[in-house]
Amino acid sequence: MRADFRISWEIPSSRPGLAGRLERFMGPGKSRSESVVETLGLLGCAALLAAGLWSSRTAHAWSTAQLVVVALVGLDLMGGVLTNATNAAKRWYHRPGPAARRARLLFVSAHLVHLAAMGLIVLSGDLAWTLANAALLLGGAVAVEFAPVHLRRPVAMALLMAAVLVNLFWLPVPTALAWFAPLFFLKLLVCHLVPEAPLERGRGA
Repeated sequence: MRADFRISWEIPSSRPGLAGRLERFMGPGKSRSESVVETLGLLGCAALLAAGLWSSRTAHAWSTAQLVVVALVGLDLMGGVLTNATNAAKRWYHRPGPAARRARLLFVSAHLVHLAAMGLIVLSGDLAWTLANAALLLGGAVAVEFAPVHLRRPVAMALLMAAVLVNLFWLPVPTALAWFAPLFFLKLLVCHLVPEAPLERGRGA
């Protein structure tokens, strides 16, 4: 370990009630700087997505329901990539014990709702796309979660690339939705499931 860095796995206590539940969902003890980067990153990427959709002929043909689903899913994926990459989330979701593993796999499984909404509403009932991506997600999650800890990062990266390539060549979507698969699998297979040491600036550095 470099002298100017230190690893901190200590999970701060969370507040009681609804605020504490939200903290535990996102990771207790998030620093102010982490929150600032999350907010600015989300706003910037959301603006880029909105501009891209505005310039797309496909998006202009969508119904209100389709636009709402795309907007909500896009914001969730962009925010989720950033949130799951924070020290706070790494400490919480990769704490010792079987409860953390259950929480990680339940979190991933809950995103089947995203696939159903995109496939059945935005892609007008594309069941093959929905089921194929569900298989890629669940199979990839199991492979990452049960890989030896020192191999989880490269396993997750390989599965991310495989999922993106499968989507590009065999599960094509309109260009206005080309961002979905990369962000979806990045958030879940890499940012959420890969354990990484929560690094902080060392004292006196």
